[in-house]
Amino acid sequence: MRYSLICFDMDGVLFSSPNFWLGLHKRLGTYAEGKRLTEQYLHTDYQKLVEEVVGRLWKGKDAAPYFALIKESRYIWGARETLAAVKKLGIPTAIITSGPKDLALRAQKELGVDYIFANELVVKNSIITGEFRWPIGDGTKEKVAVLRDLCAKLHLTPADVAYVGDHQNDLGVFSIVGLAIAFCSGNAELRKKAHATIDEPDLRLILPYLE
Repeated sequence: MRYSLICFDMDGVLFSSPNFWLGLHKRLGTYAEGKRLTEQYLHTDYQKLVEEVVGRLWKGKDAAPYFALIKESRYIWGARETLAAVKKLGIPTAIITSGPKDLALRAQKELGVDYIFANELVVKNSIITGEFRWPIGDGTKEKVAVLRDLCAKLHLTPADVAYVGDHQNDLGVFSIVGLAIAFCSGNAELRKKAHATIDEPDLRLILPYLE
């Protein structure tokens, strides 16, 4: 089947780091408490997680480490080649991620991604303000809603979509798309729901499933 839209999670799929926000905790010196808060609230109370992390731990900190991490984040092997190949097929692409909008914007510019949906850490005058815009939240329900809205905009159904993900928060999307690819995922439930599973960190391995 020829798919009409290819969607990607970002952390661990387009970029090699599995979790940008935990990486930022390390850069900002808040890793121990940040990891504890993430484990406690990520899938139970995202608003509380935002308040505790962005509104308390990170508020007022210099944003230089954040922008450095955006710049230094490395693409997964084969990301550029894969997106170029998809573009040649004439298929639109999207990123749907709970990661940072600034990193998604970088991927959009450098890889030619058509649509991006991501959370935004607000920075003003080079300082983290404590504000966080999170249309994707932790992604558990929001990714499904975003995908359905994008499909409606493009006059598609989820069955027309191929989605590449690796995380628990991709489970909902995996349940509705025409092709669900688990990419280097350690989540047993996600792997079980996938139509295809790839265990080598080379994004080019998804191409045979798209062609």
